[in-house]
Amino acid sequence: MKSIFIHCQVALILLILFTSKLNAQVQRQRPVTLMGSRFDITIVATDSLQAEKHIDEVIAEISRIEDLISDWKASSQISEVNRNAGIKAVKVDREVFELTKRSLYFSQLTNGAFDISYAAMDRIWKFDGSMKQMPSPEEIAKSVAKVGYRNIELDSANSTIFLKLVGMKIGFGATGKGYAADKGRELMEEKGIKAGIVNASGDMATWGKPIKGKAWNVGITNPFYEEKYLAIIPLKREAVTTSGSYEKYVEFNGKRYAHIINPVTGYPATGLISVTVIGASAEKANGISTSIMVLGKEKGLELIQQFPAYSCVLITDQGEVVKSANFKGKVDKKLK
Repeated sequence: MKSIFIHCQVALILLILFTSKLNAQVQRQRPVTLMGSRFDITIVATDSLQAEKHIDEVIAEISRIEDLISDWKASSQISEVNRNAGIKAVKVDREVFELTKRSLYFSQLTNGAFDISYAAMDRIWKFDGSMKQMPSPEEIAKSVAKVGYRNIELDSANSTIFLKLVGMKIGFGATGKGYAADKGRELMEEKGIKAGIVNASGDMATWGKPIKGKAWNVGITNPFYEEKYLAIIPLKREAVTTSGSYEKYVEFNGKRYAHIINPVTGYPATGLISVTVIGASAEKANGISTSIMVLGKEKGLELIQQFPAYSCVLITDQGEVVKSANFKGKVDKKLK
């Protein structure tokens, strides 16, 4: 009997060890350049090989999207649409059509403050330190002559996009990386991966939780002291994006002009230095944050009220911190 008891103990210990091994998890992160920007992909998996394999799968998914929508890849469907501006409608994949349709929705909602035809804008503003004076009003008006979402024609039945004016272009610089982050997360969830982050240069889609901790803690940068955080936000299955002018801007006569250009006027956005939006989708959050940067504080807060599942925190050029009514995070208001 004693021998049997010992054997049972050993079996129980082996079962516990085997179960512990099955439940063990690793967390791996990899930086990679995609869509012309840095992506950081984090995966929680049962072992390192699985984690690396899933990171490869996310990279492949983002590369697939880039091949469809990049306006600087000649082989992409969007480049084909742009080449045929003013000539003919171009049939695109349903995925590309729906992404374009969602962007046009934001354009209509913001009266053009958000506009994917910004890609046709002449690059007369320089944010590399080389600008010595403001462009003339005539130069600015000319720079946006081919911009205008109302000249984008969608045919849902045939899945075609037609740009009515010769020289028009569309691009997804504002929402493309957020969309890619969402799709990377979606792919991993379909494969049963319980947790991770797809960080597309600040357009971040999260799900699950890290090995240590109850949530992914994401810091919002203080634009006046970039080594400090304005707030730390715990995220589970959420997305966060930040649009800001604190890295790329010019100043004339004491006024700051951001690298985010108002596609209606051709003038850079003013008034806000940073906009962070939190919600379910990185694509939608980026559309909202970009729109708010152009619209400004008052109209921006009015806009986000139309998306009750999304919240925001804004920072003005003067260092004022403004939160939407539903923003739950604690914010350090001592910016300077």
